[in-house]
Amino acid sequence: MDCHAAMRGRGGGFSYSHAAVIGSRCGQPVGCRRAAASTAMELLSDQGLRLDGRRPDELRNIRCKIGVFSQADGSAYIEQGNTKVLATVYGPHQPRGQAKNKFLFDEALVNCQYSMAVFSTGERKRRPRGDRKSQEMSIHLRQALEAAIRTELYPRSQIDIYVEVLQADGGNYCACVNAATLALVDAGVGLREYAVACSASLANGEIPLVDVSHLEESTGGPNLTVAALPISGQVALMEMSQRFHCDHLPKVLERALEGCKDIHRILDEAVRKHVEETGRASGWGQVDRAGIVL
Repeated sequence: MDCHAAMRGRGGGFSYSHAAVIGSRCGQPVGCRRAAASTAMELLSDQGLRLDGRRPDELRNIRCKIGVFSQADGSAYIEQGNTKVLATVYGPHQPRGQAKNKFLFDEALVNCQYSMAVFSTGERKRRPRGDRKSQEMSIHLRQALEAAIRTELYPRSQIDIYVEVLQADGGNYCACVNAATLALVDAGVGLREYAVACSASLANGEIPLVDVSHLEESTGGPNLTVAALPISGQVALMEMSQRFHCDHLPKVLERALEGCKDIHRILDEAVRKHVEETGRASGWGQVDRAGIVL
């Protein structure tokens, strides 16, 4: 079975037919597969625990806060393990600058910019934005978020989404997608549903891991990143960082999609809590002396 045939199938209620598959390669030689398996042998202990003590199907701790900036239309901060990301949203507004020549008559133009703080990694970055990697990540972010945003509601307008990685410890793209989704919710932008991203890898040549850390990315086997719309079951983007044998793809993909569902529940709970706190501060739901709900 070839890789693309596996991706066109359905599993766990998700559809892969319209996903953008980036960097997918199959037909890996047996020698390479053995080398990859031996490299990933140390990712799981004899007790079945990962390098950071998690189980194979366990996410890193996720903490998030919505509405961290009053100047932006929407903002959010998220921590996935030691990866920390800040996202802001401006708009919808009239197109500005060069975007005036690119605006669409029947839907909004989504503009994404990805950057990394100079102190986000162990080595100080010389160019926090504008390099090839940042431009590539910006394109991938826009692709995932455009699948969730109801752009048809905002014709002849522009939505700017800025994400910055404050600390990088694996899964940077996933944390950026999740933070941007929360910022869009805070900005009141109409969404079909949440766009959620999660990564997965393979340990011991057969055990899929979810939410891969930087240490696992650097010492383990191939890494699969998935951005999905969990409710409708649509996959917006899939990326493989290394060669991935087709025999392993279905179970690793299923583990990544399960991670997307788990993250979706966490983000949704955070949004509901934020709305409840905001409403309580504004006096929503309070009853006056006449018994009328305000």
